[in-house]
Amino acid sequence: MNRRHFLISSLGSSLALPTMPSLMAKAVGSDKAVRAGKGAGQGARRFVAIGNLLGFQTKQLFPQTAGPQYEKTTLLAPLWEQRQHLTVLRGLDHGVKGGHFAVHSFLSGVLHSEAQNRPEGNVTLDQYLADEIGFQTRFPSLTVGSEGGIHGGCQIAWTRSGVRVPPITNPAELFEKIFVSDSPQQRARREVDNAVQASVLDSVLGEARQLSRQINAEDKAKLEEYMTSVRDVEKRLELRRRWTDQPKPKAPFDKPANRNAVEDLPLLYELIALALHTDSTRIATLEIGGDFMPQHLGIKKDYHGLSHHGNDPAAIADLITLETYQIAQYGKFINRLAGLNDGAQSLLDSTTVLFGSGMGDGNAHRNSDLPILLAGGGYAHGQFRHIPAQGPHKTPLCNLFVDIAQKMGVETDRFGNSNGRFA
Repeated sequence: MNRRHFLISSLGSSLALPTMPSLMAKAVGSDKAVRAGKGAGQGARRFVAIGNLLGFQTKQLFPQTAGPQYEKTTLLAPLWEQRQHLTVLRGLDHGVKGGHFAVHSFLSGVLHSEAQNRPEGNVTLDQYLADEIGFQTRFPSLTVGSEGGIHGGCQIAWTRSGVRVPPITNPAELFEKIFVSDSPQQRARREVDNAVQASVLDSVLGEARQLSRQINAEDKAKLEEYMTSVRDVEKRLELRRRWTDQPKPKAPFDKPANRNAVEDLPLLYELIALALHTDSTRIATLEIGGDFMPQHLGIKKDYHGLSHHGNDPAAIADLITLETYQIAQYGKFINRLAGLNDGAQSLLDSTTVLFGSGMGDGNAHRNSDLPILLAGGGYAHGQFRHIPAQGPHKTPLCNLFVDIAQKMGVETDRFGNSNGRFA
């Protein structure tokens, strides 16, 4: 049995139990395979990650001078007024290879192809946090991105079970999710669906408990992995029940019309900010690149083709135009969060905002020396930190993820390929 191929990927999926070889051999295990899932964390910390599929021109991004007196670069210019709110980080990566086929590891540190035998699979930081603390809000997390592009769909977010989280693909859909409540008829149908799902889950749990008394230790591990998926479904079902009759926040403007990924990017950022501010969610991801069309910025060539610029000055100039626009929208998002109150502090103070890419050099297909910007979250900002990219002091990017998780109230000392906590 392929340990990653579970039959549970969402509410409504089949809940058939996996085949256990030890039953055929009539072997009997003794330990229970079902254990209670961890509850949600505490606190109102928030996390947002923005990932770019094709990377940035690091020669025009990274400064030469480390520390708070770093110089303004071409790509940092749009953020210059926000530099007291952010840190520029260089030298961090996951030590993976694969070019475009490793970009999905940006928030996990683990290639999907190598995740099968890992206890946490290739779970991304957003979904890891959502599993621990996300159930305090209507939406444990929000994933926004495209279902187009060279990857065939947004790959920024992955569950513990190795399932890609399908994205919200446009502003109108995101607006409806945050602000538009179900009609009475839709609520009634949802209550019926919830009851059916609960009945199915009860049946599966009963069968699993009976099965756990008949299988050997090897199959118990398989059953436990399966039960992790069952518990995920239980959590989602409980969340649906909890929020079925709760009204959504009032929308501050009418439902927007969808245009294109370039023109819609500021609106997507605004809706994410509102989702955080209304406490609809505390965790969000945004992937840029799948349907980000240069033509909407007056550039005739395609984005992927431009990323393989071959040091052509004209292609690099077009990329700088694209990347400057993306970074400028990130800066405006930081400003927006800084201007929203969150009790005695700003929303930015309670929100860690990670911006970067799983691609360090699109032209060379390198996944090392990733471009990373970190804002908000109560960190001491206002500097450029150049971490050694080689040798004994090399630091995995996942060490930063451990630190982010701990600041979010999640008690962990490891994540992905981490070897400590980022300091």
